[in-house]
Amino acid sequence: MILDNLRTAGVQNTFKKERLRFDSLQAYAGQWIHGEGTYTESDGTTKRAAVCIGPEHGTVGPQLIKEAAKEAVQGVGFDLLIVCGFAFDPHVAEEAKRYGKLTVLPTRTNPDLTMGDLLKKTGSGNLFMVFGEPDAEIAHQKDGRIVVQLRGLDIFDPTTGEIRSSDTDDIACWFLDTDYNGESFFVRHAYFTGADQPYDKLKRALRAEIDEAAWSTLYTTTSRPFHRPQTGKLAVKVINHYGDEVLKVLNV
Repeated sequence: MILDNLRTAGVQNTFKKERLRFDSLQAYAGQWIHGEGTYTESDGTTKRAAVCIGPEHGTVGPQLIKEAAKEAVQGVGFDLLIVCGFAFDPHVAEEAKRYGKLTVLPTRTNPDLTMGDLLKKTGSGNLFMVFGEPDAEIAHQKDGRIVVQLRGLDIFDPTTGEIRSSDTDDIACWFLDTDYNGESFFVRHAYFTGADQPYDKLKRALRAEIDEAAWSTLYTTTSRPFHRPQTGKLAVKVINHYGDEVLKVLNV
């Protein structure tokens, strides 16, 4: 069912014109790879893609990425590994960078697919989304406190295979865990961004007046100062306008 929908819908990022469309896609009798297909990049180059389908109930972790990548580089090898999952471990992004010429693409599967036959058959839905990694920078102040600045996202273009920087217009909100323990993410700071300032929409949704001065401290890409984390790690979680989220862990 996942392969049938993937064949029809393809893989896209937050830009409508940037969608990876398969020329062919069929089942693959592998241990960790469940599908193989071909696609054509915008320059006319034909590439081979492997598809790994993560658990229906559970999280895709670094070990699954590792095993699927090892299988994908054997023999003739694939150019692209698409790992489909409903949820991803925070450390998947780091694991996905370790395989040289093989591009590993963690792809979020729309939870609507769990509806099975109740899902309307359509190729226009956002069923398989690639969401970029947060581009965040740590700055140290003179008093020893830390400030995080969110610059945007590093987005993969499925049509060209390139990774490019995107600004914060595609980000709806972002959260900080200023003392990340490597297991649970606690929202200690919350901020909002986006091209259209959502102040009026929020005011209508809450049906209440909002202190504009207080709101201005939340509508920002630069965090409030905070003390160095005792764990030596902080985590940045970013959510786009489609509701997709991605987490990046930074060492301090």
